[in-house]
Amino acid sequence: MFPKLYLRKGAERRLRSGHLWVYSNEVDIRRSPLTEFEPGVQAQLVASNDKALGTVFVNPHALICGRLISRNPEHGMTPQRLSHRLELALSLRESLFDKPFYRWVFGDGDGLSGLVIDRYGDVVVIQISTAGMESLRESLVRAVQKLVHPRSIVFKNDGKMRSVEGLESYVDVPFGDAVDTLQVEENGVRFEAPLMDGQKTGWFYDHRLNRRRLQAYAPGKRVLDVFSYIGGWGIQAAAAGAELVTCVDSSRQALDGVLHNASLNGLSNVDTLEGDAFAVLKDLCDQKEKYDIVVLDPPALIPRRRDQKTGEQAYARLNQLGLRLLDREGLLVSASCSMHLSGEKLVDIIRGSGRKIDRFVQLLEQGHQAPDHPVVPGIPETDYIKSCFVRSLTGFI
Repeated sequence: MFPKLYLRKGAERRLRSGHLWVYSNEVDIRRSPLTEFEPGVQAQLVASNDKALGTVFVNPHALICGRLISRNPEHGMTPQRLSHRLELALSLRESLFDKPFYRWVFGDGDGLSGLVIDRYGDVVVIQISTAGMESLRESLVRAVQKLVHPRSIVFKNDGKMRSVEGLESYVDVPFGDAVDTLQVEENGVRFEAPLMDGQKTGWFYDHRLNRRRLQAYAPGKRVLDVFSYIGGWGIQAAAAGAELVTCVDSSRQALDGVLHNASLNGLSNVDTLEGDAFAVLKDLCDQKEKYDIVVLDPPALIPRRRDQKTGEQAYARLNQLGLRLLDREGLLVSASCSMHLSGEKLVDIIRGSGRKIDRFVQLLEQGHQAPDHPVVPGIPETDYIKSCFVRSLTGFI
């Protein structure tokens, strides 16, 4: 039998509408004191009227203290259920992509809250961010081995969310040999990405479709790729026939990766600029440089809801600088990975940026995260990737 976690009156409404998280202020702590639960334990979730709502992972130390496992109050997360959900997630990716380069598991989007798995050919990189999923670590390794027979499995458990859950940070290789460099293939372009000293799980598959759309605009163009990391956008534009691509990043190591990946694809039309993106953009404006395409894909500028105002101001300043660098009839690709910035707000920021510097902007298309990052409609936070392809005209209207 599972212990019971009782909700306060009315707190079940959001869950009934499709959300999967329970916040600590929604718990009736008189009936079920959170202090009585061990981090990662499974519990039956119960409404104030004593009706069972399902089962959850519980962590009394986190703001999101409950994560729904199943709406069946008898079903917990067993090794068998974990393996079944991994298999369902895998079947989706295998139907979408002809090669094993994708996000295999996207947390809540695949019914596995707190778990991210990226696949790089025969290397599988796992990131766990919740105590509940950490408790299933050994079962997870066995299931991954059984389903895809990888050469190596790597736990890259050094994300910020682990401290919120009271978990230690570590990197471990429970199976196979250690891996320093990942082989990646995306939209027909090859990359090598650092794992141990790289960002997150090594690569960002979420903008895959947006980078493919950029390839259609790139032939013959001069492209500026800002916050380039190791060249996900810029190298793909260069491979698609861009005349010249300049990648901007604050990390020399990342820019060395750009040049390495350009060479890997036989490209000689890529160069780099090192420095703070805002400062580099301002300098380029002062030098009256112009580009046909400017790509802006910053890290989350609104990491927390309390950063909303300053983050939106940063997006506005960034987009104004990007628009100023565009030649006549240039294309701005403005992206955001901030879950707290809606697609509508990003469009509004671009509109305001255009008016600020007297540019007529046309929204040509909007992009979304790739389908290996499925959105749960009841959880707005899972819908985090936005991109706008905007044509900029001077003196038009």
